[in-house]
Amino acid sequence: MSDFRIYAIRYAQRDAKRGEHFHGYDPRGEDPHPTSYYVWLAVNDEHAVVIDTGISPARAARVEGLDYRRSPVDAVAALGVPADAVDHVVLTHLHYDHTGTAREFGSARYVVQQAELDYWIGPWARRIARERWLLNDDDLASLREARKEGRVLVTDGDAFVVPGLSVHLVGGHTAGMQVVRVRTARGHVVLASDASHFYENLEDDRPFPILHSMPGMYGAFDRIKELAGDPELVVAGHDPLVLERFPLLEPDVAMIA
Repeated sequence: MSDFRIYAIRYAQRDAKRGEHFHGYDPRGEDPHPTSYYVWLAVNDEHAVVIDTGISPARAARVEGLDYRRSPVDAVAALGVPADAVDHVVLTHLHYDHTGTAREFGSARYVVQQAELDYWIGPWARRIARERWLLNDDDLASLREARKEGRVLVTDGDAFVVPGLSVHLVGGHTAGMQVVRVRTARGHVVLASDASHFYENLEDDRPFPILHSMPGMYGAFDRIKELAGDPELVVAGHDPLVLERFPLLEPDVAMIA
C-alpha cells in the first residue's frame, strides 16, 4: 500500500474578526481575522479520498461577504480527480459548510460517525437553536438516502477507512466530530477540520466559540496532538496560514505531503 499525497484546497474566503473565532473575551476582538474554507484530497495508487465537501454554490450565494472562488467539486477535478473517481468521502461533521457538495460524488462511500448522525436525526438538535442553523436538511436527507443504498460507512469511534487513512472520534465542536489521520512519506498527518479551526485554537488552548461541548473541545486538542506524527503535520480547518505553512502547488492549493 503506497503512502498518500494530501492537498488542502481553498475554495472560498471571508473577512472576519478575531472575536468570532475564540471563546470568551479577546482584547483584540475587533482585529481582522480572515476565514479560509477548505476541502482536502488524499490520493495514492489505490484510493482517492475527499475529506469534507464544502459549501454548495447555491448556499454560497446566500452567505454574506463570502468570496466563493469555485465549487469544491471543480477544485478537486482540477487536480486530476473527477467526482466519479473518488471512492470515499469523509464527512468530519455535518455542518452545511462541510457537506454542501457531497451528493455530487455519486460513486463514493460516505464516512460519518454514529454520534453525529444520532444527534442530528434525534430530538435535541431541533431545539438547540445555536447549533440547528448549521445543518442543511437536504444534505442530511441525501446522506440518509445513500445509507439506504449501502453507501455510508457509519463508524463508532476510531476506524480505518482504507489502509493508511483512519478517522478518530473527538467530539467537541459537534456531537460526533471526527478528525482524519493519513499516512504519508512525511509521517502521519492529521486533518483537524473544525476540531481546530485555526492553529491558534490548538496552540493556545483556546476553543472556537461554536461548540457542542467545551470539555470535548479540549479533549479534541489533546487527541490531535497524540495522533500527529509531528506538530508541523497538523492541518487546521479554516486557517489561511495553511497556505503559508505548506508548499503551494498553485495559489489556493497547498501540498501537505
